[in-house]
Order: sequence, then C-alpha cells, then structure tokens
Amino acid sequence: MYEILIKSDFSGAHNLKGYRGRCEELHGHNWKVEARFETDTLDKIGIAVDFKILKSRLKTILNKLDHSYLNRTKAFKGKNPSAENIARYIFKGLKSSIKKKDLSLKSVSIWESDTSCATYFE
Repeated sequence: MYEILIKSDFSGAHNLKGYRGRCEELHGHNWKVEARFETDTLDKIGIAVDFKILKSRLKTILNKLDHSYLNRTKAFKGKNPSAENIARYIFKGLKSSIKKKDLSLKSVSIWESDTSCATYFE
C-alpha cells in the first residue's frame, strides 16, 4: 500500500459565531492544507498518480476560499467555518474530483497555526 501526501495553503478570514472568546471576532489565518491518498497500484513507470494532477484539483477548491471572508462564502452558509468544517468541505470537494478508481482520499488536515490542526476522514 502506498500513501501519497500533497500540501497547499490559502489565506482567509473568519469568525466563529457562538464562540465565547477572541475567535468570535473577525480574524484571519494562513491555512495549511494536507491531503492524503492511498493506493496499492503503480503505473508502468512506477508512480501511483502524478502529483501535478492532485495539486491542481486541490488548488481549484482552495481558490474558492483564498483571500475571502469564509463566513460569507457559499460553502459555509449557515455553518461556522471552523477548521473542522473547512477540512470536511475540502475533503468532499477533492473526493468528488478523483476519477482514478484505484486511488482513494484518506484524509484532509487543516492547520490554522503551527500548533492547531483538524483532520476529516471517512
């Protein structure tokens, strides 16, 4: 079994409604994103999938979030754009973009700082 990891990032502002503390106020993060895939097959030249393909699909999703006020985006209408919800949103979008039958998305992790991360997987 092989695990493939790609990383990317985006910048975005948010506030957490109902949170009692500083995070209820508008603030921003330089979010780091990690997406992990798994497969047990390699192609004839010995690779599972071209990193460029995965990075491009992830970037398409992140471009919808980059430099935005996340609370006002369509993706988070009616829900807090918490790290957990952002990870789930990216996971769902990335999973639906994977067409290679022997490649599966394992998880998406969102880092809002060097010490705080949320991961979504199914």
